Amino acid sequence: MTETLILVLAWVAGGALGAMFFGGLWWTMQRALASIRPAFWFFGSLLLRMGIALAGFYVVSGGHWRRLVACLLGFVMARLVVTWLTQPSKENQTRPPQEATHAPES
Repeated sequence: MTETLILVLAWVAGGALGAMFFGGLWWTMQRALASIRPAFWFFGSLLLRMGIALAGFYVVSGGHWRRLVACLLGFVMARLVVTWLTQPSKENQTRPPQEATHAPES
């Protein structure tokens, strides 16, 4: 394969790893907020997501720094996409409370 195709595939793999990592984080937040023991959700999810992501980076890079950089770029781009997809809609957002003014001077 050509080096360009390998870098594109590393970028796509990084995007898939990022989608799994940040999508898994979003899913964990949904489950943990409704759980009696949210710490177990957060800790277990962190271990699983980090293990998969680090193993994926290791396999994709194959000891080549350019592949690792392309994979990391795809990972960061996936973070932006997942953040954009999971943000609440504008209709569901409530207005922030107004800040209290200072106490009147006497």
